[in-house]
Amino acid sequence: MQTPKPTPTSQDASSQHSNKADASTKASSSAARAALPDSKVAVSWLHTAKFLTTAPTLQFLPRIEVPEIAFVGRSNVGKSSCINTLTQQQRLAFASKTPGRTQAINLFSLGKHGVQDAVIADLPGYGYAKVPLADKRRWQNVMANYLVSRQSLVGIALLCDPRHGLTELDDMLLEIIRPRVEAGLKLLLILTKADKLNRAESTKALAIAKLQVAGADVRLFSSSKKTGVAEVSQLLWNWAHPDVAHSASSTTDSVAQSDADFTSGPADEPEALDE
Repeated sequence: MQTPKPTPTSQDASSQHSNKADASTKASSSAARAALPDSKVAVSWLHTAKFLTTAPTLQFLPRIEVPEIAFVGRSNVGKSSCINTLTQQQRLAFASKTPGRTQAINLFSLGKHGVQDAVIADLPGYGYAKVPLADKRRWQNVMANYLVSRQSLVGIALLCDPRHGLTELDDMLLEIIRPRVEAGLKLLLILTKADKLNRAESTKALAIAKLQVAGADVRLFSSSKKTGVAEVSQLLWNWAHPDVAHSASSTTDSVAQSDADFTSGPADEPEALDE
């Protein structure tokens, strides 16, 4: 006489379903990771930066057909060091020995194999007290016009020393770009010189900054310690390659929804009555 095979229990079915769900979740995670390049690709991409041109006024800026990302901030906030650290080039962005003396927009081309796919714009630092008032006003107008009217501009990296926080001039700049940010312009607040803060101060600075630029990205950064290099590089890469980033986001959302549908499983069938 053959021994009857045991009938699978609801617990067995649940276990099998759980195993399949785990496998699906792992597959979705792999798909999400594969959709976007890792930070090493973004860091390597920034290393391709080359000087393109310098413009004393907007009229001298060339027309750019690729995404343009602007770096702005007060004088002596560490902007040149930040750009040089991100691009792994010691003197790509020139740091004047006298703050406020650099008064031109410098453009740097990005792209591997000689194919330009983005541009970095290094705007002059603002707020240095010893710069003549006429020069201050002239450059404030130039910067405001650039930030409001530059068609190729897709994102702004605003640098701030977290030990001092956002200043009145920073707030003015944020107000100028607010309409464009609300229309889709990307904004990243980079808190420089993070190595000067302890853990508690860093946490507090991040919390305050996120409240001040609600909805924008905020990252701690240190040129000396290389803090935040990978994260900032990845964000800038995403801005310059929106089609790839959007596709990856859509893929992740689609797979996540499939996981949710799968893990919910079919409705339990009613148990058969014993006869």
